[in-house]
Amino acid sequence: MRWAVLAAAMALPANAQVADLVDRTAFRVCADPANAPMSHEDGSGFENKIAELMAEKMDVPLTYTWFPMVSGFVRQTLQAAKCDVIIGFAQGHELVLNTNHYYTSTHVLIVKRGSDLEGVDRLTDPRLQGKHVGVIAGTPPATHLARLGLIGLAKGYDLVVDRRVENPAGDMLADLEAGTIDAAILWGPIGGPLARAREDMIAVPLIHETATPKLFYRITMGVRAGELNWKHELNSVIRRNQGEIDQILKDAGVPILDDFGTALKS
Repeated sequence: MRWAVLAAAMALPANAQVADLVDRTAFRVCADPANAPMSHEDGSGFENKIAELMAEKMDVPLTYTWFPMVSGFVRQTLQAAKCDVIIGFAQGHELVLNTNHYYTSTHVLIVKRGSDLEGVDRLTDPRLQGKHVGVIAGTPPATHLARLGLIGLAKGYDLVVDRRVENPAGDMLADLEAGTIDAAILWGPIGGPLARAREDMIAVPLIHETATPKLFYRITMGVRAGELNWKHELNSVIRRNQGEIDQILKDAGVPILDDFGTALKS
């Protein structure tokens, strides 16, 4: 019966309200157990801290369904009604119904302190010519590198992996440390905190790129299609506690932008 209800919900328009499957006796979160610095089974990720805040404000216990964020993540967790919310989900994704966004972030360029690339804040900077740049394959920054003639010397790292056994971001920064690459480009909520933890590295938000594809995204919480009441409940909690959410992100080293992705949020 649960699957029949879910299938019917997925077939309805996004603005339709159906009988939801939310368990309101707990804040049930779907998360990757090894996706530091975002989420981790030990509770150390900044998404864990946001989940804790949400549960506290809703006065219910926090529970997790852990599953690696690979193909089938949403189907095996949220759509299977094993949990009710994904904390970080890009706005507009078809697999979920998005809440209002609770932050906007962008990709960052990470370089070593004291290198000849310190101070570079855009991919069009001529100092990047002839340099080896690490980039996650298939992501928007890779398209920018190709357009700018930088992809030939770039080193690609896998996008979709099981973080329990592979760590592309960690490998990229290890290569930067070793000098195998001269700079690294990572999604800000990953690269910002990781660079902050290393005294010899600087992460610069890429907020000056005007060419497509865009490098910034608005981040929401994802719920099941049709569960509008649940979405509105979460929107209300987010709105009332936006300041505390911002502080969690800033403390973690996540670059937070204005809604247009053009400047750092004050």
